[in-house]
Amino acid sequence: MKREGASFAKALTLGITASFFFAINFVLVRSMNVDGDYFLWTGCLRYFFTLPLMALLLVRGRGFKHVFASIKSKPWKWLLWSTVGFGIFYSFISIASLFGESWFTAAAWQFTIVAGVLLTPLFGKKIPAKNLACSVLIVAGIMLMQYSKFKMGVRANWPMLIITMSVAAFAYPLGNRKMMMTAAEDGLSTIERVFGMVLCSIPFWLICAGISYANSGLPSGTQCLKAFMIALFTGTVATSMFFTGTDMVKHNPRQLAVVEAAQSGEVVFTVIMAVLVLKDDMPDLMGYVGIGIIVLGMILNSIAASRDE
Repeated sequence: MKREGASFAKALTLGITASFFFAINFVLVRSMNVDGDYFLWTGCLRYFFTLPLMALLLVRGRGFKHVFASIKSKPWKWLLWSTVGFGIFYSFISIASLFGESWFTAAAWQFTIVAGVLLTPLFGKKIPAKNLACSVLIVAGIMLMQYSKFKMGVRANWPMLIITMSVAAFAYPLGNRKMMMTAAEDGLSTIERVFGMVLCSIPFWLICAGISYANSGLPSGTQCLKAFMIALFTGTVATSMFFTGTDMVKHNPRQLAVVEAAQSGEVVFTVIMAVLVLKDDMPDLMGYVGIGIIVLGMILNSIAASRDE
């Protein structure tokens, strides 16, 4: 029991730390949009850069043999769920960034916390009611932050933002969990799974690259540099941390919901970075209350999971 508790604490720490690195993505993507860079190139470049970075990590481990064997035995499963979990997810994140500031897209993205819990029945388990309630509380805090910014004069295309972020919010945990099951069946490590998913999403990104070139030509050097930073901090470091955390608690739906809910830290980190880097306004009192509710939701989520151990 103590061992399981320690494992959960480590997984939660990884989830929160990953949320910091995930926040870098929203700030850099918004920065590229402000600079006038083509949004779809952002997704393509992120995964083109992530592939060799993940390959370097894999070389230090068991190599490529196990990943390629798994892909060869289940090619369509790998292509489908990697495209959903990485391709559909990030292409819609990139589109959504056109409709609001970095804090806004980061806040809207947190709907994935609830989406992840709602997907639980697809994997033969019941929805953990307590975690769902806590996740809704976290989303309430996020919405309060959004309302706070809206009062301060920030405007966004709400319908398009909600539609695009909802698609991304369901695609990410769905693809992640489907490939988590496949990786477990074939004895793959987290790094091997992430590399395999990046590799199998490349056909999708090559199509997107063709569309991007036809619409805007080649990407600028600045966009390439920022996309590399996203690939390093978000696509490699954050994704590996987050997937390692979810792998550690994959057999406990309540604890899995808590680790996934740790992504809500992205909102807090994005607000801080946006103020420091993009010179956005500081949150008002209502915004701080929203941040407080998010933290409260994360704490209650952790308590609910620990009591059910």
